[in-house]
Amino acid sequence: MDREKLIIRRASRDDAPTVIRFLRALADYEHLPGPDEEGQLRLLEHGWPVDNSVPKFRAWLAENEERACLGCAITTENYSTFLSKPTLYLEDLIVLPEARRQGVGSALLKYLMKLAKKEGYGRMEWVVLDWNNPALDFYFHMGASYLPEWRCYRITL
Repeated sequence: MDREKLIIRRASRDDAPTVIRFLRALADYEHLPGPDEEGQLRLLEHGWPVDNSVPKFRAWLAENEERACLGCAITTENYSTFLSKPTLYLEDLIVLPEARRQGVGSALLKYLMKLAKKEGYGRMEWVVLDWNNPALDFYFHMGASYLPEWRCYRITL
């Protein structure tokens, strides 16, 4: 794949079915249930609100010259009180299996890093499942640091 011919763009409301297909593929990979019908409706409402409110997340698509979608990223915003700047949080980075090792993931991540810098973010953060060695290797190769002193905790409501 020629990385120069890769198009990365923000997903529109019309792209929601594509984004949902990527999220279902990720859920399958992680052996988790994907978004059900109600969840899909919430994704549509939260990512592309019709009332012009601020979206709860942004989605990004990586396409080849033929406009075939090869990758998807979902981002949200956190805030660092110590940096006194927002943090771009990468919720999901998904690349189709047949497009892996072709620069799609690194192009998406580099695009988001440039975007974060341009938009005044202080840093980017994400979490990776400890068994996902391909992702762990990829992020290490991209220059990301593992923070062993931090533990991710979650309460599901």
